[in-house]
Amino acid sequence: MYSEYSLVKKCLSLIEKKLGWGPSDSWHNDMFFELSERIQQETKVLLSSVTLKRVWGRIDYQSAPSITTLNTLSQFAGFENWRDFKSKVVAKKKSRISNMIRPNLGVIMLSASVMTIIFISFFSLKGPVENGTSVDLSKIVFESRPIAKGLPNSVVFNLDLEGIKSDSIHIQQYWDPTKTISLKPGQQQATGQYYFPGYFRAKLLVDGSPIKQHDLFIKTEGWLGTLDYRPIPKYIPSSKIHNGKVSFSSEVITEIASMEEPFSSTFHMVKDFEPISGDNFELRSTIKNTYRDKWAVCQKAYIIVLGTKGAMVVSFSIPGCISESYVMLNDIYFNGKEHDLSGLGVDLSQETDINLEVRNKNLSVFIGDQLAFSGGYNEDMGRIAGVRYRFLGAGEVSQSKLSDLQGQINIDFLEENTLLK
Repeated sequence: MYSEYSLVKKCLSLIEKKLGWGPSDSWHNDMFFELSERIQQETKVLLSSVTLKRVWGRIDYQSAPSITTLNTLSQFAGFENWRDFKSKVVAKKKSRISNMIRPNLGVIMLSASVMTIIFISFFSLKGPVENGTSVDLSKIVFESRPIAKGLPNSVVFNLDLEGIKSDSIHIQQYWDPTKTISLKPGQQQATGQYYFPGYFRAKLLVDGSPIKQHDLFIKTEGWLGTLDYRPIPKYIPSSKIHNGKVSFSSEVITEIASMEEPFSSTFHMVKDFEPISGDNFELRSTIKNTYRDKWAVCQKAYIIVLGTKGAMVVSFSIPGCISESYVMLNDIYFNGKEHDLSGLGVDLSQETDINLEVRNKNLSVFIGDQLAFSGGYNEDMGRIAGVRYRFLGAGEVSQSKLSDLQGQINIDFLEENTLLK
């Protein structure tokens, strides 16, 4: 056990109490996926389901959690960070057991260190090899196919794991580690369930390292609207939301208004486009938040651009709620609590023109003619695979035009996706 093991267990116990899901030893895989998403929503930090299962002891892992993991778990449990958790939870008086252990702590730690070195030295010899012979990757089969068109969709993965004897084999999406499937040695097929469209790079991981990967494209048929219930959304087809603009009917707005807790809805357009680089493009949008009641006072809205190798998210709200906004540029994250994102504060009760312009991995956000935000990132986005418009409550989109920066490709998503050369 690492030195702060008992403190981590206390933090996990507080999280279990908060969730009310019962004893963690009875949690199934989907519950760790759900917890990963809950933590990301509250803390804006993604801890994969694999990381969570390691911390909860469902996967044999000897190392202590990273400080990022500890800070995030502490925040989810209701504390500022790990240091704040320790200062408030650690008792002032040491228990009688602690006093008994302390005189021998040096011996115990020395012994533990020696045993850890022996353990690591032994298991470092193990991995995706057998009898000291490396696996021939050319013989490993890792393929997939969607079963249906549209959403929801299941994907069948066909596998041949010849020569792999590891007990840590997983299928994981490229940039969304919450979509992880555990495999057994010799397993030949696995299925994954997808409730949202997107462009995913499925990866075959052995002992945490990718050995094979391929692209997986879950498309929409025109525009798709979702009421973002968890874990399964409600789908609104293109014929019910797209009529000159993209919006929900009064019946759907009434359903959203009946919610007692904050609720989001999303418009998706994910399909094959003319090739436009995610690092050099322009997306012109005109959006409006159409819901005012209850918890939607902040008029939060998000424009999401999906790439074949990553994604970017730009959030908007009224100026008084800008502290809760953020910008994610593929591998770079700007938090409204740590960065001045006041330029993204806007009244969306009226139609608002928003322009995202990316040049050589540098994003400029214009609201009307005013520069509202600029920032850069490092990792390649790939080509653009789709856009999403998400609203806290509900909203509408009356313009959505994507183009490259050379003026060679122009796509109007609201006019039957006509290509204008």
